[in-house]
Amino acid sequence: MRYDLVIFDNDGVLVDSEPLANRVLAEYLTELGHPTTYEESIRDYMGGAVHRVHDLILERTGRRLPAEFDDTLHSRTFAAFARELRPVKGVTEVLELLASSGVPYCVASSGSHERIRTGHRAAGLTEWFADEVIFSAEDVGRGKPAPDLFLHAARSMGVDPARCVVVEDSPLGVQAAVAAGIDVYAFTAMTPAERLSGAAGFFGEMTELSDFLV
Repeated sequence: MRYDLVIFDNDGVLVDSEPLANRVLAEYLTELGHPTTYEESIRDYMGGAVHRVHDLILERTGRRLPAEFDDTLHSRTFAAFARELRPVKGVTEVLELLASSGVPYCVASSGSHERIRTGHRAAGLTEWFADEVIFSAEDVGRGKPAPDLFLHAARSMGVDPARCVVVEDSPLGVQAAVAAGIDVYAFTAMTPAERLSGAAGFFGEMTELSDFLV
């Protein structure tokens, strides 16, 4: 293997949650008087922590989202996960390869710990990720595109960032990995390669990721 640690983003990389989560977010923002299409939600919020939604809405409109926004958004998102969430096609094969090769891996997500675990349970991935290899933006002061989360994950796993690789699917995540000085391979299933500049490589099917790791 080329790397000593593989750091996975969660939403859109491990669990096929981005279509569900962005549909829920766009509908909720529109309901609150901030008309947002699914495509705009993907463009503006995909890969970011929920505080990014608050920040952009305040910046654009001068209005704050209601105090219950986070709780309501999470509740609606988790309900959608329970009904529809699936693992990203091919990801279990990649995890099996890493496990059989003895290569450590972890997840570093902008989502909360609750969101990550809820998604893993719904998608049947719980067995692959023990608590000690799950890292959230909640654990650091700044989420993506700041490098803090990926550096925290590498440090917690005891691996030099130079020996790590990040697997991402969002512009914010790619920016964070580049800022951390970590190689990043970009999954283009939902985001075109031109929006993921800075990545060391691109792949459109999860099974293709193995070619970059071995």
